[in-house]
Amino acid sequence: MIRHSFAVLACVAPLSALAAPQTYVIDPVHSFPNFRVNHLGMASIMGRFEKMTGKVVLDQAARTGSLEVKIPTATVSTGDGKRADGTRSRDDHLRTADFFNSAEFPDMTYKSTKFNFNGDALESIDGNLTLLGVSKPVKLTVSSFKCGPHPFTKKPMCGADAEGTIKRTDFGVKFGVPAISDEVKLTIGVEAYPE
Repeated sequence: MIRHSFAVLACVAPLSALAAPQTYVIDPVHSFPNFRVNHLGMASIMGRFEKMTGKVVLDQAARTGSLEVKIPTATVSTGDGKRADGTRSRDDHLRTADFFNSAEFPDMTYKSTKFNFNGDALESIDGNLTLLGVSKPVKLTVSSFKCGPHPFTKKPMCGADAEGTIKRTDFGVKFGVPAISDEVKLTIGVEAYPE
């Protein structure tokens, strides 16, 4: 009987280890937050932030998780970084108090409040975005979510694509509205590896 009990525990122990929450560190080389905003009612200007760090805690068995992300706003890039004639570039303007005010508020953050699953599929994330010292709820819709071995290194990893929309005036960014749209569409691609 004792041997039988130990055999059962030996079989169950690995399963409970798999079911435990796992912490993943965001890979800053393959993870970028992108944005799109309409300009003058004509076309969309797109950009991204060159750096993002953070962690994901995932418990697939319990269908729960959390996400914390930090984005240095000075890393904003829209394809207009430096101008040969010496005039201020769009990226430089975006770092000023008219937009991200990177000198006073060097980081924006996103912290989840709930992961929403449909079966085993992560469908959306509720959370709070903090920008310019203002925190507002932002829901991210997850269009793709997958965990498995890296195809080359075979190390475990998870990846996801998520989308959301904010109004920049909610965070006090009023410059150029309505010529530069108040609505900003976000697209975030994340790859992460176990801590």
